[in-house]
Amino acid sequence: MKMTAVVAVVAADRPSYYQPSTYSYHPEPSYPQPSYGYHPEPSYSPKPSYGYKPQPHGYDAVPACANNETNYCLKDKEYPEYDIKYAISQHKYGFLELYADVADLSTANSVDRLQKLEEETYICPSETVYARPLRAKNTDGKWRIIVNNVKVDYDEFTQSVRLETCTSAGSPCPLIPDCYSTKCLQKSIYHRFLVYDPYDHYFPFAIESFRLPASCACHADEFVVKH
Repeated sequence: MKMTAVVAVVAADRPSYYQPSTYSYHPEPSYPQPSYGYHPEPSYSPKPSYGYKPQPHGYDAVPACANNETNYCLKDKEYPEYDIKYAISQHKYGFLELYADVADLSTANSVDRLQKLEEETYICPSETVYARPLRAKNTDGKWRIIVNNVKVDYDEFTQSVRLETCTSAGSPCPLIPDCYSTKCLQKSIYHRFLVYDPYDHYFPFAIESFRLPASCACHADEFVVKH
């Protein structure tokens, strides 16, 4: 009996290593799965138009002063004089370097330095003028703005040229015997002008080449004996 009592006391004093679980089961919430079907994008009404349309690059466009008879303009109501003045003032040193290359090419008179236009006499009739063109078509067939008659501070920048145009191109040369087959031909010469590009905001000046009328010549074929 004593032995049994001791065992009971020892068994009662032993700690219990089994701890009942105090956590209850909580299932994870279920979420609806997204549907991957076709969903068209919403349509929006077009933006209202306020009348603005982007303008294309107009530097190569034919100017209003141009006509079908000549490839240059001596008068131009749309000549951007004030824009050129402002561009020169902003790029004075670079502009002067280019202008120095073409300044000596300006023609105050003809090659022989005649005093009057009436002194120039040729076989084929023509019209001669010493002019300062404001626009012209370059050798690539594109119209350009020529820097002319522009005054900045105390300097005036001009580019003169002698223009001679045949008035009867293709017609027989006068004062030539009928035994010769002749015709009047328009001759041209190349000139270099300093031009202004309103769309080049980095440096709007350059030198380009132009083909302009220079003389009216008489072309004669071989001598033909008529019986």
